[in-house]
Amino acid sequence: MSDSFANVKRLIEEIAAANPTTKVELEQFRIQYLGSKNVIKPLMGEIRNVPNEQKKEYGQLVNEAKNAAEQKFAALQDALESVSGDADLPDSYRDFDLTRPGEPLELGSRHPIATTMNRIVGIFQRMGFAIAEGPDIEDDWHNFTAMNTPEDHPARDMQDTFYLQNSTEMLLRTHTSPVQARVMMGQKPPIRIIAPGRVYRNETISARSHAQFHQIEGLYVDENVSFADLKQTLMYFAQEMFGTPKIRLRPSFFPFTEPSAEMDVWIGMDNEKNYRLSKGTGWLEILGCGMVDPQVLENCGIDSSKYSGYAFGMGIERQAMRLYDIHDIRLFFENDVRFLKQFSAVI
Repeated sequence: MSDSFANVKRLIEEIAAANPTTKVELEQFRIQYLGSKNVIKPLMGEIRNVPNEQKKEYGQLVNEAKNAAEQKFAALQDALESVSGDADLPDSYRDFDLTRPGEPLELGSRHPIATTMNRIVGIFQRMGFAIAEGPDIEDDWHNFTAMNTPEDHPARDMQDTFYLQNSTEMLLRTHTSPVQARVMMGQKPPIRIIAPGRVYRNETISARSHAQFHQIEGLYVDENVSFADLKQTLMYFAQEMFGTPKIRLRPSFFPFTEPSAEMDVWIGMDNEKNYRLSKGTGWLEILGCGMVDPQVLENCGIDSSKYSGYAFGMGIERQAMRLYDIHDIRLFFENDVRFLKQFSAVI
């Protein structure tokens, strides 16, 4: 009998003797004997070298090898699936106790800035204000000109600005007022929105100031809106935020409101902290506000003879520093876990 017959019989003996004990070894067995490039296929091609009277017998023998491989693979697969699933794991893992409790995950906490912002946003949402957002990179028109601060206006000196490289038109917004302009240009009154977000100013970083901080501004535009409406809104906010409805409005200047005012809340002087925060007056400055300047309404396509409105704005860091008695604004941006862990109980 030719060598071809001997090769097939030798292959059948190899299949019978094979004894893979892991899933990895079983997969190697499958590839070798049943894969697309298995060792049985070349033996079938040898049939052309077999004498004609032996071709039938040779073909049956090759099929026997193929069937032996399929049966052996099925039997081994069933056997491996019936035993423990860790048989092909490294030795270092076989003694691992799956019932042992896992390593505890250390949970983080909300940042005090986020907590303060959410608290303020929630108060104004209860009064019917919607949330509006805008891009951090603004154009000069929305950031300044629309807010009644043209290029030669001295108020621009109060907001030292980051302009984009090789551009005199695109900048990092210095306040969230551009959001107000975008809303007024795209929506007809009545408008009642708050605009929280990051703002940027080219300021020296110190314990009391930072080049990046957060603001919330509010805007209400409708027919017959008065300063009395603004005052009542701010009294409700003071009651909800600080537990006192007692406020004081002092005349001030903002280019986009007229008249303008700074708002203080009464915190008293019954303890050392309040005495220090209020500098011995009992009053704590919170925000700036005023009636929307008619020119701002006209700039944004709103008829100032028919509509009026009020606006207000406050810094989130300043509120957070007062609420949590924090004395250095830089702590908010340093990502120091020792500092942030203090607020793990704050919701």
